[in-house]
Order: sequence, then C-alpha cells, then structure tokens
Amino acid sequence: MTTEQKAQPKLSYEQAREELGRVVERLEAGGTSLEESLALWQRGEELAAVCQRWLDGARAKLDAAREARTQ
Repeated sequence: MTTEQKAQPKLSYEQAREELGRVVERLEAGGTSLEESLALWQRGEELAAVCQRWLDGARAKLDAAREARTQ
C-alpha cells in the first residue's frame, strides 16, 4: 500500500467506481495538459485497483460460502 493510499479514507466500491468513471470521462474529453493527463491516469489506476480489491474480496467470500455449504 502506498503512502497516498494510507492517507486516503477507504473508498467503497461504488465511490471508487463513480470517481473512476469521472476520471475516464475527463481523459476521453481531452483538452488537458500532459501533466494533468498523467495525474488522471495514475488516479484511474489507483481507483481501478480499489475496485479490483473489492471484487476480489467479494469473490473470496462467495467461494468460502459455497465451500462451507458443500461440507
């Protein structure tokens, strides 16, 4: 976990997904400087990772529940 991730409050999946959508819209709209585009890209990568962690956690819970049910 990066220092920036530790400093940020934990985002819900929905919050991260919504912000990621806004980042993508800004990147697709263009008109930003290279520096701003790179910052947006980096933020998008961070948000995508947050979403992936939530999805991985949900998958693990589902797998555990299925396994517990079959035992």
